[in-house]
Amino acid sequence: MQQVQNTPSSEVASTRLVAVGSLLGLILLGLMWELYLAPLRPGGSWLALKVLPLCIPLAGLLKNRMYTYRWVSLMVWLYFTEGVVRGYSDRTPGNLLALIEVLLCLSLFAACVLHVRLRLRTHVARNS
Repeated sequence: MQQVQNTPSSEVASTRLVAVGSLLGLILLGLMWELYLAPLRPGGSWLALKVLPLCIPLAGLLKNRMYTYRWVSLMVWLYFTEGVVRGYSDRTPGNLLALIEVLLCLSLFAACVLHVRLRLRTHVARNS
């Protein structure tokens, strides 16, 4: 009888690491951007609250929940859009921070999509 392996492959583990790292990067970037680096108003801005929705999926990614990876890959496009708009409209250093936000969003999206694909492929292979 063949034993089913419950440990994730190194590819799945690496996509999880990239996804969690990108999400944490977006949270830290959003806070630093709006409070210290280039706030809309001197002394910080309420726009820092934009990172709160990013904190919600963090637990799901850490617990390796497939559903979380799926909806985060959709939610991240809101932050991507903000990065593109502010990249064209903000002055330095805001436009550079927006570029970093865009790159983190693309990284998070790619990691989530790859993670879901790899896990589904593994699931199908085990059940056939």
